[in-house]
Amino acid sequence: MGDPALLLLDEPYNALDLPSREDVIDPIRELAWNRPSLVTVTVTHYLEELPSSTSHALLLCDGRVQASGTVDHVLTGARLTACFGRPVDVERRGGRWAARSARAV
Repeated sequence: MGDPALLLLDEPYNALDLPSREDVIDPIRELAWNRPSLVTVTVTHYLEELPSSTSHALLLCDGRVQASGTVDHVLTGARLTACFGRPVDVERRGGRWAARSARAV
């Protein structure tokens, strides 16, 4: 494929089980570290699918930008709660994210 400047990934982990998903995330993360000039755009509905190399995020709600900027600015419980219209807790551990509904059972 030569030396592309842009890599677009539209839900690349759809229908993959956990081990297979991680087998795809790891090379994408390594690619980001080895080719810092390569811009990678990944569309996903799940924070767990973001590699630790993710630097920026954009949240869409009803087709409109809800928030954009660095991951520390965008991927917060408050912003995801506003985006999804329900309480969301966000956790970051080891450079990876996890989100879950904060609604009590």
